[in-house]
Amino acid sequence: MRKPILSILAAALFAAQPAIAQEDTENTIMTKAMKHPPIAEQRPHSYERHGYTIDDPYHWLKDQSYPVVDDEDVLAYLKDENRWFEQNMADQKPLTSTLFEEMKARIKEDEASVPQKDGAWIYWTEFEEGGQYKKWYRKHAAAQNSSPLLILDENKLAEGKDYFRLGAFSVSPDGKLLAYSYDDSGSERFDVHIRDMATGEELPDIIPGTLSSLVWSADSNSLLYGLANENWRTDNARLHVLGTDIAEDIELYKEEQDGFTVGIGLTQSEKFITIATGDNETSEVRLVPAGDPTAEPILVSPRQKGREYSVEEHDGTLYILTNDDHVNFRLATASLTDPTEWKTLIAGSDQFYLTDMTPFQDFYVTEGRENGLDQVEVRSYTEPAKVERIAFPEASYNAGLANNPEYAVNKLRLSYESMVTPDTVYDYHLTDRNLETLKVQEIPSGYDAREYATERLTIAARDGAMVPVSLVYKKGTKLDGSAPLHLYAYGAYGYAVPPSFSTSRLSLVDRGFIYAIAHIRGGDDLGRDWYLQGKLMQRTNTFNDFVDVAKGLAAKGYTSKGSITASGGSAGGELMGAIVNSDPDLWGAVVAHVPFVDVLNTMQDESLPLTPGEWPEWGNPITDKAAFEYIRSYSPYDQVSAHDYPPMLITGGLNDPRVTYWEPAKWTAKLRATKTDDNMLLMKINMGAGHGGKSGRWNRVQETAEEYAFILWQMGLSN
Repeated sequence: MRKPILSILAAALFAAQPAIAQEDTENTIMTKAMKHPPIAEQRPHSYERHGYTIDDPYHWLKDQSYPVVDDEDVLAYLKDENRWFEQNMADQKPLTSTLFEEMKARIKEDEASVPQKDGAWIYWTEFEEGGQYKKWYRKHAAAQNSSPLLILDENKLAEGKDYFRLGAFSVSPDGKLLAYSYDDSGSERFDVHIRDMATGEELPDIIPGTLSSLVWSADSNSLLYGLANENWRTDNARLHVLGTDIAEDIELYKEEQDGFTVGIGLTQSEKFITIATGDNETSEVRLVPAGDPTAEPILVSPRQKGREYSVEEHDGTLYILTNDDHVNFRLATASLTDPTEWKTLIAGSDQFYLTDMTPFQDFYVTEGRENGLDQVEVRSYTEPAKVERIAFPEASYNAGLANNPEYAVNKLRLSYESMVTPDTVYDYHLTDRNLETLKVQEIPSGYDAREYATERLTIAARDGAMVPVSLVYKKGTKLDGSAPLHLYAYGAYGYAVPPSFSTSRLSLVDRGFIYAIAHIRGGDDLGRDWYLQGKLMQRTNTFNDFVDVAKGLAAKGYTSKGSITASGGSAGGELMGAIVNSDPDLWGAVVAHVPFVDVLNTMQDESLPLTPGEWPEWGNPITDKAAFEYIRSYSPYDQVSAHDYPPMLITGGLNDPRVTYWEPAKWTAKLRATKTDDNMLLMKINMGAGHGGKSGRWNRVQETAEEYAFILWQMGLSN
């Protein structure tokens, strides 16, 4: 429980500066029906770059007071769009309610996690019936019949709030204190609180405005964290000594390079604290002793542009995962006394993509993918050739290490699922190589995996690349082109969409849909090069792959043109914008969540302080004419043209700090003014939420029900 997750070296989603909601105006009840959709005013605005003049008549939808959003015209337009959404979805409320209830019925209301030992305590979480948020418990490992101690109740913290999200959760090494942080606006600024777990008393130490994990010093007397600066970047690592004024906190590290973000972690042995800094292609790591965090940091190796690395430690040896000599990474070792001298332990491989390494006291574990499928391998420190690959029961699945907080262990906690197998928790016993099933996700309304079929196939893209696709459908579904098919993908930042299980998805599948995940370039499903082939000047491979998968599935008889629906969010929303511009007649309906669609403008807007960190992913159109021209050629907002578009649902969040609200708003406005069809176009802006939509498990289910109701309605399947 004490080892925070460090994930700063590769952003999972596009980030931009947050907006602050002035009031909760979420989908107010209409007093008068609207006869026509909202029409945003066009106001002259243009700029010149690289010899081009770019007109942007909806530029005004970015509130010039941002991050405060108080422009009455902007707010009026957003509220009108929400009214139009509510008015048009009114007839679908019975369907939405039906979908919500069946989705909810598949979720165990009093769900609890599998307890896990960490030191002297066993920890777990529970939902109570009807509860939106988790409760966190623990009890003494030596007295397992003792009464559970409630150490944190997210429901109480969320009382009276429209939005709540728990951030970091970190127990002190002595087991007495809990440091936790939360965001209650969706703006992704987290306030840190510290609680005495024996008494429930809150310490007076409160640290506002963090955007980081929380790591304790070994003596449990101080806490490391990172503040979000005025430019919405965590460019620092700071140390707070309990009981002292926050103003006296010590800055252990300050990053000066634009676009680099600082993150704090803890090695598995808990001997060292890691202070890592990096962007989407370059990283640099420092180590400080957990017992002396103000000691001079050990710089493992100075940054080199394009080189990524992460660091673990075991008995004075550093283990370094790096892409310095192979795109699929190698594992190297180095000594603490000479950390820059790296010796290969596991060489990079064209076949095996090495993604992680976790050291334990008597062995270490590597994780990666081979042919796009997850692999977990147990390895010996003393016998390098001894490799034990854990076998999983299906041909297509999602698996990996789960919560393993302790260093000295003889079993591993694993997670496993597939598109037909619910989330499963295993303990893998190293002595007999046995997988012990601890828990299988319970579906109260009933589920029989034998009623469903899953496939994994490949579709040829237009340039010859073979794109994997994962499918699930109800057995008996006709594969003669008559079935509707829903296609999902992300395709950016090297994030691989796993072939995982979803109870909500069953609401489409049980109505005759085939559900497909396209493992397109831009993700790293088939290795790091698969990701590189979908970024920068190869970005359009991502869009082409998605379109070609849809066409290929139709050609194979799984569906047909016009019977394909599609969805994606954030960078996946950019994907949705590109495919409705390029192949509008292919889709029966499209849903774009928090879509990153105003790419050209955002990548030139240095007032959005996280933009510099995104240039390694998308290119810098300010200084690079070729990047400007290429981004302009696919940027969904810039490429809207006068043709028929499919029915579309677009969502956004006023407080979204990653994809700012005006991106979906400007795109919707331009689509309304330009498209030549009468197909439904709806936009819903959450006025009190951020990038992930509403908080709370039932609120999220409600939004999924709305999405599926829109899809079924537009496909003529709402009855």
